[in-house]
Amino acid sequence: MATSPHPRALITGASSGIGAAFAERLSRDQYDLIIVARRRDRLGALAQKLQNEHHVTVEVLAADLGKHTDLLTVENRITEDSNLEMLINAAGFGGYMPFVSLDPNRAEELISVQVLAVTRLTRAALPGMIARGHGSIINVSSRLAFSGPMASPPLPKRATYAATKAYINAFTQILNDELKDTGVKVQALCPGVVRTEFHTVQGLDPSRMPVDSIMKVEDLVDASLKGLELGEVICIPAMDDPSLLKQLDESQRQMLMHSNVGALAKRYL
Repeated sequence: MATSPHPRALITGASSGIGAAFAERLSRDQYDLIIVARRRDRLGALAQKLQNEHHVTVEVLAADLGKHTDLLTVENRITEDSNLEMLINAAGFGGYMPFVSLDPNRAEELISVQVLAVTRLTRAALPGMIARGHGSIINVSSRLAFSGPMASPPLPKRATYAATKAYINAFTQILNDELKDTGVKVQALCPGVVRTEFHTVQGLDPSRMPVDSIMKVEDLVDASLKGLELGEVICIPAMDDPSLLKQLDESQRQMLMHSNVGALAKRYL
């Protein structure tokens, strides 16, 4: 494989939305890219644009991460790339509807794209990054990962979607602990409503949402990369008070500590 003076990043879900915005930003920062999505035509147009504007190399890899053979193709591409500096797991979709209305095959696809693919691609990228002593992985999660206690409405029906994002958060946090002193950084990026086509595809009308609740996708990406520099493992770009996350972490620790006994709680006796 030809060498390049530029670092290289692989981005899934790069044909639109957050993935495309990461591709724009990283190419501007002089990263060579491998962009992955289902829609080859969109990827080709984006690759041409980024190469012309920023004079980087952009490789197109059309793949549907919900299909096991396509996922293995992307996984193998990562494994063979000993110089991959950054992995952005941005592929995903909402599937907002009552769980009993969600087609089982669609539910499985959600889990395949937002759990299985994130897990396998992260596993493929880590050995090379650890061997070099540096690298970064950003897993796009959602603020809905924290929404288990909240009712619908006002939030959308989201059981499978929110559960996959909760997996991403726990996976990334625990992985961060395992990667201490390796030089490799990981982050779970938790956007809210972002100005992309994501919510329109889910049948939601962003125009009915308060304007000040919708974030520019470019701002989201800037915050993610700044958060990576700051060592934020859970990055919530719209949250101004990071102590809220520390409170949540402490609450979870307390719950585990106070349930670490072999006897039933009194209310069950």
